Amino acid sequence: MIGPIEPKASNGHRFILVAIDYFTKWIEAESYASVSRNVVARFIKRDLICRYGIPADIVTDNGTNLNNKVIFELCKEFQIKHHWHDMLPYALHGYRSTARTSTGATPYALVYGMEVVLPMEVEIPSLRVIAEAEVGEAEWARHRFDQLNLITEKRLRAIYHGQLYQRRVKHAFGKKV
Repeated sequence: MIGPIEPKASNGHRFILVAIDYFTKWIEAESYASVSRNVVARFIKRDLICRYGIPADIVTDNGTNLNNKVIFELCKEFQIKHHWHDMLPYALHGYRSTARTSTGATPYALVYGMEVVLPMEVEIPSLRVIAEAEVGEAEWARHRFDQLNLITEKRLRAIYHGQLYQRRVKHAFGKKV
C-alpha cells in the first residue's frame, strides 16, 4: 500500500493498493480514498483472483489492513498461503538482486562488488557458475580481490547514474502537458 498521498486526487483518493507478481514483476494497482480490510479483500478477489486465478501465496507486510480476520478467512476460503514472515528473506533477496533504475546497479553489487549467484544458476548452471567452478582457489581469490578494488568505481558510477536519473525525472516532471 502506498499512502496517504497529499494532495489527494480529484476523486478524493489518497491511497494506492499494489500487487506485484513475484516472478514476472507484473503489477496491479488501484487507488482508494481509504484502505480497510474489506477494501483489501475486494481488491484481492476482483483484481487478482478474478483476473489471474487463485495465487498459491500472498506476501504482504504486517499492516493491520493486510493481516486480519477478513484476509485470514479469504486465504482460508481460497487455500492461499499468507505467511509473510516466511517469505521475507526471499523478498529481500529479490529486492537486493534486482537492478535499480536510479543507480543502474543491484544493491547487492554495490555492497559486495559482484552480482549474487541466483538459486536457479546453481540448479541450471549458468556460464558464470561453470566458469567459477573451473577456476582454482588462488585465481578465484585474485579475481575477487580485483572485484573489490573496483567497488569504489562501481559506487561512483551508481552515484553519477542516480544524479542523471534525478535530472531526467525532474525535467520530465517539470514539462507542461
